Amino acid sequence: MDKSRVLIVEDETIVAMDIERRLKFMGYEVLHPVTTGEDAVLRAAEQSPDIILMDIMLDGELDGIDAAAVIRSQQSVPVIYLTAYADEETLKRAQVTEPFGYIIKPFEDRELKTCIQMALYKHRMDERILENERWLATTLRSIGDAVVSTDRAGVVRYVNPMAEKLAAVQSRDAVGKALHDVVSIEEMSDDCSLEKMMAGVLSNGDGCRKETGVLHSRDGRSIPVEVSASSIQGTLGDGTRAGVVLVIHDMTEFVRADRALRKSVQDLRRTLEETVGALTLTTEKRDPYTAGHQQRVAMLASAIAETMDLTEEQVEGIRVSSLLHDIGKIYIPAEILSKPTMLTDIEMGMMKTHSEVGHEILKNISFPWPVSDIVLQHHERLDGSGYPMGLSGENILREARIIMVADVVEAMSSHRPYRAALGLDRALEEIAKNKGVRYDPLVVEHCLDLFRSGFRFEA
Repeated sequence: MDKSRVLIVEDETIVAMDIERRLKFMGYEVLHPVTTGEDAVLRAAEQSPDIILMDIMLDGELDGIDAAAVIRSQQSVPVIYLTAYADEETLKRAQVTEPFGYIIKPFEDRELKTCIQMALYKHRMDERILENERWLATTLRSIGDAVVSTDRAGVVRYVNPMAEKLAAVQSRDAVGKALHDVVSIEEMSDDCSLEKMMAGVLSNGDGCRKETGVLHSRDGRSIPVEVSASSIQGTLGDGTRAGVVLVIHDMTEFVRADRALRKSVQDLRRTLEETVGALTLTTEKRDPYTAGHQQRVAMLASAIAETMDLTEEQVEGIRVSSLLHDIGKIYIPAEILSKPTMLTDIEMGMMKTHSEVGHEILKNISFPWPVSDIVLQHHERLDGSGYPMGLSGENILREARIIMVADVVEAMSSHRPYRAALGLDRALEEIAKNKGVRYDPLVVEHCLDLFRSGFRFEA
């Protein structure tokens, strides 16, 4: 049973008593009736009824319509007008107060109950909608992104405070204006524009579309932004779209951080380059007879890697590894490095340790590539005849298989303390003869193609 609390405002005592009796029979809780508009205002404020039945014609300075207007300004309570008069002028005055119904005297119980139930239901629904609107309004005011909504024609219907700040425009000046007069976003990708984005979501019903661009505010700022557009579904349920909501995210901090990150990466790469250069120079100071060897190996190995369609990062890893592949020679006595005659077995054994020494030197440096392992393996051979571990085939890193070919070609074509240069032709003959045996056949083919195409070591 409905226990809603009803306030009756009726200046005819008998009529008020009759209505009170009917309502109690229906199960409603009835507050003590009042007879004037002034008393209605006071009683409504004191007892907060769930609904008011208000006679329009009342004694006193306030009639029913005036009293309803005062109550409506102070609290949210539905009002149903009771009247024996339904003339045009009275109805116009009553409509201003947004009543929840009219009952023309005399009326039936069923008519009264139905009107009260409909008024209470409508009031609950209105309150729920208002609450949702308050939640939404608070959310939109608090959100850190600019929000702009438009109708189908691109006329602005709403801008939140962040949109006002970003575009340097007041809401009162924006609402009702064409979007392009309020928000200007240019330099969008793929020949896109704000108008095309909106047309897309309106015609295709795209749930959401994002683009980046530059917003030009009214105060002269150019702000990098990310824009997302979503369509607003119409109320008819036929798939029509009533408008578009634009969410504009200020990317200034992101762009600033991205630039700082790129600069940091550039600085790190420069530091890495300088460190690698210093290590390379250290090696060649110990072995002046092979000065420039590591740079030339790096040049050839990088060129081979590029023709094999390796990524830019992989090519860079090969270049750095090539520049450091002989760093372990700083452990080898200078007398052995510069010995003008053939090395003894003991001396050769010591020389072969330079790959492992290089690995030990480099293994604790956090390169973005496996430089220490590549340096360790650059003297391995495809058939397992290399050193220091006798690795074979795919067990040897691809980067090491590339560097070993470049190392052999450069070493054979250059002078050494214990022999004159054998020449480029002999070097290319060596890798061609042992293609698929000692050296990776694909790497050899790319190396040979390079020299056929005119590749030469720089002086």
